[in-house]
Amino acid sequence: MPKPLLQRIVEAPAAALGRTINSSGRLSYGIALPMRKAAQFWKILGPGLTTGAADDDPSGIATYSQTGAQYGFQLLWMAAYSFPLMALIQEMCARIGLVTGRGLAGNIRHHYPRWALDVCTLLLVGANTFNIGADLGSMAQATQLLTPHVNHLLLIVFFTVLILGLLIFSSYRHFARLLKWLAMILVSYVLSAFLVHPDWSVIMRHSFFPAITFSKNQLILICAILGTTISPYLFFWQTSQEVEEEIEKGQTTLKLRQGTTDEEVRHMRIDVWTGMFFSNLIMFFIIAACGAELHTHGITNIVSAADAAAALRPLAGNAASLLFTLGIIGTGLLAIPVLAGSSSYALAENFGWRSGLDLKLNKALAFYGVIILSVAFGFFMNLIGMDPIKALIYSAVANGVVAPVMLAFVVLISSNRKVMKDRVNSRLTTAIGWIITGIMVVAGAAAVTSLFL
Repeated sequence: MPKPLLQRIVEAPAAALGRTINSSGRLSYGIALPMRKAAQFWKILGPGLTTGAADDDPSGIATYSQTGAQYGFQLLWMAAYSFPLMALIQEMCARIGLVTGRGLAGNIRHHYPRWALDVCTLLLVGANTFNIGADLGSMAQATQLLTPHVNHLLLIVFFTVLILGLLIFSSYRHFARLLKWLAMILVSYVLSAFLVHPDWSVIMRHSFFPAITFSKNQLILICAILGTTISPYLFFWQTSQEVEEEIEKGQTTLKLRQGTTDEEVRHMRIDVWTGMFFSNLIMFFIIAACGAELHTHGITNIVSAADAAAALRPLAGNAASLLFTLGIIGTGLLAIPVLAGSSSYALAENFGWRSGLDLKLNKALAFYGVIILSVAFGFFMNLIGMDPIKALIYSAVANGVVAPVMLAFVVLISSNRKVMKDRVNSRLTTAIGWIITGIMVVAGAAAVTSLFL
């Protein structure tokens, strides 16, 4: 029976404040509806959020910083235009994990020739290792901006041991929770952009209207942005983490994990699209901050994320530089486990090893061995003094080669009704997937070509 009009009028302000009228007619104070909604939303977020945040690793930050420093706001539109492309691909990956109960490498091995997976895995591990080395170096450089007296090599040792300790000795539940909170460090880039006081009317104009000069350097940078946002390691990590989440819920066998519900798919989509939006939002604010300060003052050559943080200090003040620096350290702690983990998941499924961050070290020696070796090789790259810019170039080239191949497998698997059953791609989704693959073929070819020009 509808409530009397007078009662609804009396209750409306109370409801807006998160209060209700109890049976005695008095106000009772409870958790406000927006707070409950926020808590439910946070609970849904998981693999999608951490995958999106890991995409903004120190190497990505360096790319975005260089974009803003060299071209100002001219390429800001890349954040908006790459968002749906990135989100659509990651949703396919997540759906593959939910429906099949296997990671991406496991599905490729099960449905396609073994040699294809061998080649992709080899390139993936190589690209990830170069990326880990570059990220470790960037984290150490960024930390030295805060503590100049601490030895660079000692900082790299510290971060290497810390990351391996978290990966090996944390339970999956605690590790996944840590990654979610680490993702929040990216908000520092939003704050740093506001601290430099850019011209927001100019920013908004460049946010949606593409401007390309078709110069060699700009085209290479556009390819680098695409390679940074649509990266193969994200495909493997996203799929494997959906499987890990199911295992955490007690679905420990393949048979129990196969298939999914409408609610699980809905939650996955919220998680993935939120994570990718968050990732590209951070890209937007990094380009905006560096365009407003560095480009305006003629600082156009940024070779690392730490360079950008250091350059911001005299121009934008200590607060903006501090936030930028903390973001580099936090994203490194988030991204390196994802890079090492995605390599290990791919190799483990390729060779049929036991795998999963829910397992103890002695139950998955090969899986954790790959993680240890990946981070160790990244450490030794810094020990021998490898140029971090060369590491990033080699990583970009390897990603440029493997990304289109991996994208083709993602689209083929997610559009295969025998594999995906009623969770198969729509025709439109498949068509867009192939368009993205074509774009990445061009970007990959440009990345390879740039190495020899």
